[in-house]
Amino acid sequence: MIRHIVCYKLLDNSSENKLEVQKTLLSMRGNVTMLRGVEVGIDFLASERSYDIALVTTFDNLEDLADYHADPFHLTVVKKFMKSVVEKSVAVDYHI
Repeated sequence: MIRHIVCYKLLDNSSENKLEVQKTLLSMRGNVTMLRGVEVGIDFLASERSYDIALVTTFDNLEDLADYHADPFHLTVVKKFMKSVVEKSVAVDYHI
């Protein structure tokens, strides 16, 4: 299995915006078929090195991860929205 984690620093890190981002990311449940798990966490420390949102996704294999990056719902709904609200992001992918 593959774990794909992305941390986002938002342009607007208000509570309302963080909740909207969380809702959008979680909308992949049931709409992106290759996802085996999706979790979205909102940072509460707001330290100097903190990112605002963490997306944790799980896939069966590398092929499913590649398909996820090309999935129409992921691209047209989630990624399009995220590009409009994200200042920067970092990611890590690993086998579990």
